[in-house]
Amino acid sequence: MKEEAKRRVPPAGWKKGQSGNPAGRKPGTGEVAKIRAAIADKVPDILNALLARALEGDTGAARLLLERTVAPLKAVEPAQALSLPDGTLTEQGRAVLASVAAGELAPGQGAALVGAIGALARVAEVDELAQRVAALEAKHGNA
Repeated sequence: MKEEAKRRVPPAGWKKGQSGNPAGRKPGTGEVAKIRAAIADKVPDILNALLARALEGDTGAARLLLERTVAPLKAVEPAQALSLPDGTLTEQGRAVLASVAAGELAPGQGAALVGAIGALARVAEVDELAQRVAALEAKHGNA
């Protein structure tokens, strides 16, 4: 117990903007900063060498250059007009699946539409429950 009493009590916390080690190492003086500074001086030479190797047919060098300078292409599905039946949400979901099966609609678009129809079904269910609760409260006078 005497050892516990001798322990130093930590401060309640650091003041905002005050360093926990004011006499510590200055930013940018570590080994990584030195390496970065040495490389920074040679970047133009490194890029020229990499470009020369890529032009000579080195696919790794070409790939490295292209990956770092050209944004990757994303697959884009063109918008597709689709008329859904006025029936139930189930009928609309079936129409979407039929369009995908017939090749009229991309599978990704079909999946997105079926997901949207499912979300709409949940919204409609909540609306229906709210109406039923309101009707019950009106009937029993618990408004």
